[in-house]
Amino acid sequence: MGVTGGPAWTIDVINGDHFGMGSSSPAAQSGYPNITVPAGFVGELPVGVSFFAGKFEEPKLISIAYAFEQATKVRKAPKFIQSISTE
Repeated sequence: MGVTGGPAWTIDVINGDHFGMGSSSPAAQSGYPNITVPAGFVGELPVGVSFFAGKFEEPKLISIAYAFEQATKVRKAPKFIQSISTE
Protein backbone atom coordinates (compact mmCIF):
# COMPACT_ATOMS: atom_id res chain seq x y z
CA MET A 1 0.00 0.00 0.00
CA GLY A 2 1.25 3.50 -0.74
CA VAL A 3 0.10 7.04 -1.40
CA THR A 4 -0.85 7.19 -5.06
CA GLY A 5 0.43 10.68 -5.64
CA GLY A 6 0.49 14.14 -4.18
CA PRO A 7 -2.50 16.43 -4.46
CA ALA A 8 -3.24 18.14 -7.76
CA TRP A 9 -1.11 21.12 -8.70
CA THR A 10 -1.87 24.36 -10.47
CA ILE A 11 -1.20 24.51 -14.19
CA ASP A 12 2.02 26.27 -15.18
CA VAL A 13 1.79 27.02 -18.91
CA ILE A 14 5.36 28.37 -18.98
CA ASN A 15 7.36 25.72 -17.07
CA GLY A 16 5.08 22.69 -17.31
CA ASP A 17 3.76 20.40 -14.61
CA HIS A 18 5.25 20.26 -11.14
CA PHE A 19 4.63 16.57 -10.52
CA GLY A 20 5.62 15.74 -6.98
CA MET A 21 5.40 12.01 -6.48
CA GLY A 22 3.64 8.84 -7.53
CA SER A 23 3.54 5.15 -6.78
CA SER A 24 2.01 3.47 -9.84
CA SER A 25 5.23 3.00 -11.81
CA PRO A 26 6.54 -0.08 -9.96
CA ALA A 27 3.27 -1.97 -10.48
CA ALA A 28 3.08 -0.95 -14.13
CA GLN A 29 6.70 -1.94 -14.80
CA SER A 30 6.35 -5.30 -13.05
CA GLY A 31 2.97 -6.14 -14.59
CA TYR A 32 1.39 -6.64 -11.18
CA PRO A 33 -2.09 -5.34 -10.38
CA ASN A 34 -2.58 -1.97 -8.74
CA ILE A 35 -5.82 -0.28 -7.65
CA THR A 36 -6.31 3.25 -6.35
CA VAL A 37 -9.11 4.43 -4.06
CA PRO A 38 -9.86 7.75 -2.36
CA ALA A 39 -7.87 8.22 0.86
CA GLY A 40 -8.64 11.76 1.95
CA PHE A 41 -8.00 15.37 1.08
CA VAL A 42 -5.24 17.95 1.28
CA GLY A 43 -7.31 21.09 1.64
CA GLU A 44 -10.01 20.64 -0.99
CA LEU A 45 -7.86 18.45 -3.24
CA PRO A 46 -8.34 14.68 -3.21
CA VAL A 47 -5.53 12.19 -2.69
CA GLY A 48 -5.64 8.44 -3.18
CA VAL A 49 -4.02 5.34 -1.83
CA SER A 50 -2.82 2.50 -4.05
CA PHE A 51 -2.90 -1.17 -3.19
CA PHE A 52 -0.62 -3.60 -4.99
CA ALA A 53 -0.83 -7.39 -5.23
CA GLY A 54 1.01 -10.30 -6.71
CA LYS A 55 0.41 -11.97 -10.04
CA PHE A 56 -3.21 -13.08 -10.56
CA GLU A 57 -4.36 -11.72 -7.17
CA GLU A 58 -6.88 -9.24 -8.61
CA PRO A 59 -9.89 -10.65 -6.69
CA LYS A 60 -8.04 -10.26 -3.38
CA LEU A 61 -6.89 -6.76 -4.37
CA ILE A 62 -10.41 -5.60 -5.25
CA SER A 63 -11.71 -7.00 -1.96
CA ILE A 64 -9.08 -5.12 0.05
CA ALA A 65 -9.68 -1.86 -1.83
CA TYR A 66 -13.45 -2.17 -1.38
CA ALA A 67 -13.05 -2.86 2.36
CA PHE A 68 -10.82 0.22 2.69
CA GLU A 69 -13.41 2.40 0.91
CA GLN A 70 -16.22 1.09 3.10
CA ALA A 71 -14.23 1.60 6.30
CA THR A 72 -13.04 5.13 5.53
CA LYS A 73 -16.04 6.64 3.66
CA VAL A 74 -13.87 9.51 2.34
CA ARG A 75 -15.23 9.53 -1.22
CA LYS A 76 -16.95 12.80 -2.18
CA ALA A 77 -18.59 13.78 -5.46
CA PRO A 78 -16.11 15.68 -7.66
CA LYS A 79 -16.52 19.42 -8.02
CA PHE A 80 -14.83 22.19 -9.95
CA ILE A 81 -12.62 24.44 -7.84
CA GLN A 82 -12.41 27.86 -9.48
CA SER A 83 -8.91 28.68 -8.22
CA ILE A 84 -6.56 27.95 -5.39
CA SER A 85 -4.05 30.44 -4.10
CA THR A 86 -0.47 29.15 -4.17
CA GLU A 87 0.80 31.86 -1.82
